[in-house]
Amino acid sequence: MAWSDTFPGILKDNDVRLFGYAGRPRSVRATVLLAVLGLIAAAKPVAAQDWPRQPIHVIVSFGAGGGADIIGRILADAMQERLGKPVIVENKPGAGGILGNELVAKANPDGYTLGIMTAGQIIAAVTRKDMPYDTAALTPVAQVASASLLIVTRPDFPANNVKELVEAAKADPGKIVFASPGFAATQHFAGELFKQIAGVNLLHVPFRSSPEAINAVLGKHADVLFDTVSALIGQVQSGTLKALAVTGKDRFPAVPNIPTAIESGVLPGYDVTTWYGVFGPPGMPAPVVAALNGTLNDIIADDKVSARLVIAGVVVKGSTPAEFGAFMAGEYKRWNAVREAAGIAQQ
Repeated sequence: MAWSDTFPGILKDNDVRLFGYAGRPRSVRATVLLAVLGLIAAAKPVAAQDWPRQPIHVIVSFGAGGGADIIGRILADAMQERLGKPVIVENKPGAGGILGNELVAKANPDGYTLGIMTAGQIIAAVTRKDMPYDTAALTPVAQVASASLLIVTRPDFPANNVKELVEAAKADPGKIVFASPGFAATQHFAGELFKQIAGVNLLHVPFRSSPEAINAVLGKHADVLFDTVSALIGQVQSGTLKALAVTGKDRFPAVPNIPTAIESGVLPGYDVTTWYGVFGPPGMPAPVVAALNGTLNDIIADDKVSARLVIAGVVVKGSTPAEFGAFMAGEYKRWNAVREAAGIAQQ
């Protein structure tokens, strides 16, 4: 191909009309041409270069020891081993996950700053009036895991299943108290959706953490608790707490003998899970997203990694970037509708 075909109007086959160098010796013209080509090569987008070439930072928008942190570190360990580059986890908690998400949203979209997304961050977004970033503009990379919640009560509470809980709530509206480990947490909105589908009035009391909420139920300051399997499985297995149902549409592998809420027959369509995925800043190059997605799906398919995820209380669930993006959009729409129906004003 002639140079003029590549750079029309700038270079001709036998002449370089560039920066006043026409007519110069061939060696000078060649030097200039190589310099120009070097600048063009340097200006190539990240997508056209090999990735990764430097450490990758994974922002976890919650504190150390929580579900997102555990999942993030399992993924980071496996990514580092597979990619041969350091993968550094940074905890940036605050504002229900919005603070950490903002750091990712404003980072360079080159594939070296990623975040762990959860259902909680989507719910935090629907409860905020003014967001520091556009949730819809974030780059979805892959969903990696999901987990059901449990609905539990104390052993002496009269209801032994979801149907009996709904019957008790209808017989005594507003008297049964349900606890959650935080206002606008996934667990809180799981309770609000329960109320809406069942047509009952439960009083919500939020606490600052799962241990506080558990103690409130045991101390009879609350009657029912919605929380993660990992937070409650020890108390359920020991008989300290009584499990009424799991919130997902399918039974959960860690507690296979506990029925789903749907199985009660009084909560049609009730399906709540907490989930985990990886996202990046807006505008990430498609080839980098594809490389990341492939890496993550390969990682969670590895037996050793999936075993660590199961121990962490989740089940493996991969996706394409498009699938994860559509899923997050659906979650936003769904939880915003629950917020509106519950009369929860945006703050």
